[in-house]
This record gives sequence, structure tokens and C-alpha cells, in this order.
Amino acid sequence: MLNVAVAGFGWWGRHIVTRLAGRGGIRVIAVAEPVEALHEDIRAHRVEPVADYAAVLADPRVEAVVLTTPHMLHEEQVRQAAAAGKHVFCEKPLGITAASARRSVAACRQAGVVLGIGHERRFEPAMRRLKAMLEAGELGTIMHAEAAFSHDKLAGIPAGGWRTSKELSPGAGMTGMGIHLTDLLLWMFGPVETVQAQIRDRTLGWPTGDMVVAQLGFRAGMTAHLQAILNTPHFMRFHVFGSDGWVEIRNGTHPDTPGGVTDWLHCPKGGEPRHERLEWTDAVVANLEAFAEAIAGCAAYPWSEEELVGNIAVYEAIVRAADSGDTARPG
Repeated sequence: MLNVAVAGFGWWGRHIVTRLAGRGGIRVIAVAEPVEALHEDIRAHRVEPVADYAAVLADPRVEAVVLTTPHMLHEEQVRQAAAAGKHVFCEKPLGITAASARRSVAACRQAGVVLGIGHERRFEPAMRRLKAMLEAGELGTIMHAEAAFSHDKLAGIPAGGWRTSKELSPGAGMTGMGIHLTDLLLWMFGPVETVQAQIRDRTLGWPTGDMVVAQLGFRAGMTAHLQAILNTPHFMRFHVFGSDGWVEIRNGTHPDTPGGVTDWLHCPKGGEPRHERLEWTDAVVANLEAFAEAIAGCAAYPWSEEELVGNIAVYEAIVRAADSGDTARPG
């Protein structure tokens, strides 16, 4: 049993506490939340509320922390957890600059603790099936990928908070949605060499914008296009085109919504598209369970340091390319 403390009891912190309730291998024993008005809600989950993050780091019962705090706090909180000898699972994004991500990764490496990351989409059955097909060469030479993740869950947030700030959340939907897509693309195709991007505000009036589109060129030769829109009905799609076939994946629900199905379409060369419907599985919990298994020494956590930093470098390059109008290179 891994005893964890969750830092932050906002939208996603509540989901993490709820999803881990009753899980055999991970137990949430405390939530660090400075807003005391939320403490009664935390107690309703039979979890101890703590006002101070430092207090959970000092608690000898706590073996790991799960950060569901605003991303501008992540680097310092990761470094504090590592210094306290706590394993740390950080919700995305790990940082908003590659330099920040490198410091977080280095702090955990030097402290000998596991650094987990909230990119649960790698654990979706459809994505794992596609990854296995790519590794087996079943789609031939990969030409191009298209990825989209959009919703309007946050459209009602008034401008002025950290989520709408160009300084604190640059890149429109990149911090909440697009960062998942670039993680998947790096996992499947390797390092990105070139980035072109545009960020627009069409409806919300947010300084950070409400939509982002980007074109990526990979070292291995393929290209990809991605989009993230903050004010449209829920939509998730991932499509890979190869010389010997294509695969399209469409998700029926957001990762915070249990249930629904995933549509899987595969068209082999010379054949017809075949459609399957895959039942929902809890990829969020699967990721946390992989984190716990890595702490127990049962298996390595399935992210390399290069991927953790590389994803933030791509995000940073998307923002830079959109601001300048020029091609950017992740650094």
C-alpha cells in the first residue's frame, strides 16, 4: 500500500481523490489545501485536510505526493518533495519552460525518487494498441499524424485568473489539452525538430487565446498536425497515416468522465476500414498505479527523462513559433 498526499483540491484534485477511493494499492491519507472552506469537502471523502504543503512533506506516513496545483507552482513543489525524500506525481504540464522541466527532473534523479507525470492517455487501450502496431511496423512507413483535443469545460471561467493569463498559461489550450497530444506524439514518433504554430482568440477574450494549432516535423521524418480549442463541444481524435494503412481513434468521453466508448478504425492497405468499439478503462488510475509500481521496484516508470523534458520543449517552441510567426526548434 502506497500512502499519498494530494496537493490541491480544485477540479482535478477532487477527481484524483474520488478515483483513488477504495483502490487497493494506493491510499490518499491527506490533502494539502490552503483554502479552509474546502476542508469539510475533503473530510467528506474520509481524508484529512491539511492547510500547509510543508506539513504533508514533514509527515513520515506520506510516501509520495500528487500535485494537482496550478502549473506555475510545479517546479518548486517538485523540488521540495524531492528534498523531503517523497516520490512525486506531477499533473501536467511539468513546467512551461524546458529549463524548468530539466530542474524538476534533475531534482528527482538526484534525490533518488520517482517522478510521475499526469499524461494518462498513454494508458488508454486504443493508444497502447496503436503503439504496438507502430512498433511492429504494421502501418508501414509513417507519413503523418493528426491529433485533436478540445472541449468547453473551462469556457465559463472569467478572464483574470491564471488559466486565462498569457504569462502564466501561454499557448491557449496547450496547458490543459495540447500537452497530452504532444506527449503521445513524442512517445510514438520520437523527437521533434521543427514547429510552426498559430494561437488565436475567437470567442473568449482571454489574453492567452482560446485556440492553438501547430505543425510538427519529426527527426524520424514524419509530420503531425495538432489542435486544441477551449470553446467547442468535447472532441478527441488521433489519426496516424502510414504507407500500409491508417488508424483513427475517437474518444467518446473526457478523461474526467468515466464511461463511454472509444471508436477504433483501421484501414489496411488494399482493404476496407474496420470499426471496433473499445470499452472505457480508467487510464488516470492506471497511470497512478504504474507510478506506485515504479516506487515498489516492480517496473520502471514508462517515461524517459528525455520525454519529460522534450514535451515541455515542444510546448515552449509552439508558444515561441506562434508569437514570432517563424519556425521554431525545441531546445
